[in-house]
Amino acid sequence: MKQSMKIGIVAALVAMVAVPMVPAAASAAPAAAQGHGAGHGIGHGHGHGRPGHAAPTKSGPTSIAYVEVNNDELANVGRYTLANGANAFDVAIIFAANINSEDGKAVLVENENVQRTLDQAATQIRPLQAKGIKVSLSVLGNHQGAGLANFTSKAAARDFAAQVAATVKQYGLDGVDLDDEYSDYGVNGTPQPNDQSIGWLVSALRADMPGKLISFYDIGPSSDALKTANPSIGKKLDYAWNPYYGTYTAPTIPGLPKSKISAAAVDIQNTPQATAVTLAQRTKADGYGVFMTYNLPGGDESAYVSSFTNVLYGQAAVYQ
Repeated sequence: MKQSMKIGIVAALVAMVAVPMVPAAASAAPAAAQGHGAGHGIGHGHGHGRPGHAAPTKSGPTSIAYVEVNNDELANVGRYTLANGANAFDVAIIFAANINSEDGKAVLVENENVQRTLDQAATQIRPLQAKGIKVSLSVLGNHQGAGLANFTSKAAARDFAAQVAATVKQYGLDGVDLDDEYSDYGVNGTPQPNDQSIGWLVSALRADMPGKLISFYDIGPSSDALKTANPSIGKKLDYAWNPYYGTYTAPTIPGLPKSKISAAAVDIQNTPQATAVTLAQRTKADGYGVFMTYNLPGGDESAYVSSFTNVLYGQAAVYQ
């Protein structure tokens, strides 16, 4: 499967334009997950239940790591710890499954690389969860007109939410990440976005997945709708983050507090290290509770990761 576009190519360019670049045409293969538009802790250590044997902990923002599983292994997230042994990352996100359109219905589809990651849960997912790292599945459009923003009824949103919840349950995942990109609303006679769709979907997901994570990549028509949504919708989200890599902009979602927001957006393979440090400093100074990173590659990137963990947690990162 050919990797989707990586639009975070030059973080400096992203910061200048601060808008998503135009994605390439959809792959001929089904469910070809696309790269993020402008670039793309829970359980900070749990005790073992015996006095004197508590797992290492850290204090600071929840750290997010998206992994492009078309190129890299999700398991790499678990290889990074802080100097005291605590996890460097708290949430790992599989990027990405797709929303396809079949007979006018939104259908959840995984490409071969996403499916391989799910099928290899014993080596790719369970080791992370055993360390206390949560694992979510990112979901985004696939140029077929189906997306987060154009469900025309609560029933249609509930149907798609049920598909997502079933996948989360089947593979023992900890939640879902919602990304409103690459849907190409209107093609193939599909509906245009409406302001109710994302709220219907979030509400249905929360009903189907109590206790699971629901995060939002703050981009697209769904982002616009959430800005004016009833706070009851925002309260059903666990996290939301800035989608423009190399920049610092907090999402505005009524009902979602700073403790659940990342104003920083870091592409580990493209955002300059000095910029990552600055974004970490601003995150800490402004009291945001989340720090989002994308594109964690294979191999030892502990020097880069340490650049922001030193700021966020006062500890360097170690690659094991």
